[in-house]
Amino acid sequence: MSKIEVNQVSSQCGSTLTIGQSGDTIQLAAGATQSGFGRTGTVDWDTTAKTASFTAVSGNGYFVNTTSGGITVTLPATPSAGDIVALQDYAGTWGTNNVTIGRNGSNIGGTAADATLSTSDQSVTLVYVDATRGWQTINDSTQSVQATLYVTATGGTITTCGDYKYHKFTGPGTFCVSCAGNPIGSDTIQTLLIAGGGGGGYGSSDYGGGGGAGGLRNISCISVTATGYPITVGGGGAAGQHPGTPSGNGSSSTAISNTSAGGGRGATSDGPSPGASHPACAGGSGGGGGGFSGTGTGGAGNTPAVSPPQGNPGGNTPASNNGGAGGGGASCAGTPMTPGQANSGFGGAGTNVSACFPAPLGGSPGGYYSGGGGGTTNENATPTPASGYTDGGIGGGGRGSSFPTQKGTATAGTVNTGGGGGGGVTCTPGPESAGGAGGSGIVIIKYKYQN
Repeated sequence: MSKIEVNQVSSQCGSTLTIGQSGDTIQLAAGATQSGFGRTGTVDWDTTAKTASFTAVSGNGYFVNTTSGGITVTLPATPSAGDIVALQDYAGTWGTNNVTIGRNGSNIGGTAADATLSTSDQSVTLVYVDATRGWQTINDSTQSVQATLYVTATGGTITTCGDYKYHKFTGPGTFCVSCAGNPIGSDTIQTLLIAGGGGGGYGSSDYGGGGGAGGLRNISCISVTATGYPITVGGGGAAGQHPGTPSGNGSSSTAISNTSAGGGRGATSDGPSPGASHPACAGGSGGGGGGFSGTGTGGAGNTPAVSPPQGNPGGNTPASNNGGAGGGGASCAGTPMTPGQANSGFGGAGTNVSACFPAPLGGSPGGYYSGGGGGTTNENATPTPASGYTDGGIGGGGRGSSFPTQKGTATAGTVNTGGGGGGGVTCTPGPESAGGAGGSGIVIIKYKYQN
């Protein structure tokens, strides 16, 4: 190989100097630098993300990570025409923690003021033009280029409807996420959490209240990561049984760090014999109050409190009233008893969620969840109830028993709806009838899996 050693190569004539020929690669030796050719409008990227404030160097591009807080990027001092700096949002957090561009004595876009970058996934390229305009933006992208990815997961009973996938859990399980997706496809889920309904109380010489519905929470825009999430589905509360066994509260349902509370039990009215009464309890929705024995106050709903509310209170019963009140439901409170209106202790209505979670996924009737249990009825009251019993709220609420001919007819809340159990009542002659057990809950998870 020949070697030429000169200090300068000049053209023989004209102003064009050609080095090499078509197809050749012109290469600088390792460690050599060039000058005088000018920049091509591109930068050399520093791939070590910046996590603290710094001063930029012309010709460099920087990935700026503001996960831990805002960062100031100071532009080069005394820049020359053609100097160039580029910045890219490293973690998609500039919308939360901004980047301040310090002008360092030069104008930015013709203004003697610092600039702020406050859009997530933004990237900008700045070129210094002259003292009047200063640094000008020649490129501003507000969307990173990403592959179209969707949340991908297993667990429960999986169905699809349109562009959405649903995972239904009627018992404990695990929602296993293998891909968390991204905003172009999907990167969040929506969860329907229905807790177990409260059991209906019984009556001994008195009247039991309907069980409160399990709390209903419809939570959207939940971010997930690639991991397994345990799912708990709440069971319904036990039915009140004579003698002396009060009804039980429903159990909570949990998923992805969110919880819906079990429904409160309906009141048990033991009367003067054989023992003390057991008042209604608070819960996702509260249980209904009992009749005659001073246990007439319904349990509070939305306990513990969340926003929007997960349920409503149970109904109340005034003293010496022939009947029990209805348990609260997801959409409204249980109906209180009113003297002379024996069939008024209906369970509170549940909520229809079929707009988000199609009816084929469940509900009673399709799409309704968390109806309160009906209270007890006195058929001898005036006016006589047309049905002889008190209905639970739409959405799985159990039917209340009646006195005296419908002995033992309190029904349970519907399985996997969170419905409250119906209240029981003394039948004469004969033993006291039990209340109805609360219905178990359900968890349904929804996310977009295609366009």
